[in-house]
Amino acid sequence: MTDTDITRIDQNHRRSRAVVHGGLVYTAGQVPADYSLDITGQGGQVLARIDELLEEAGTDKSRVLSAQVWLKTRDDLAAFNALWDAWVVPGHTPARICGYVAMNNPDCRVEIQVIAAV
Repeated sequence: MTDTDITRIDQNHRRSRAVVHGGLVYTAGQVPADYSLDITGQGGQVLARIDELLEEAGTDKSRVLSAQVWLKTRDDLAAFNALWDAWVVPGHTPARICGYVAMNNPDCRVEIQVIAAV
């Protein structure tokens, strides 16, 4: 077997930000660049980064099949859902899970991972 049919985007020794294989792109969990922002700011940064990764992989958010959303606190759910609803392409809503988790960085409020068709 070879890796010629697998494309790794922004790879280092520990992870790739995204991997393309078999007509799908799998992103790693994406976190915000600025942890001082509220959930709307952090979530906006993460969704913008996902848009960039999807574009680099040759696809876009209209082709997202599933999403895993992890929030630091349930208190952020309503604001995040408003942001999410504005980001999702109408008629192309992916399967989604949203849970609450202790983040690696205590100032991080959201982490998102998606799988999309290329």
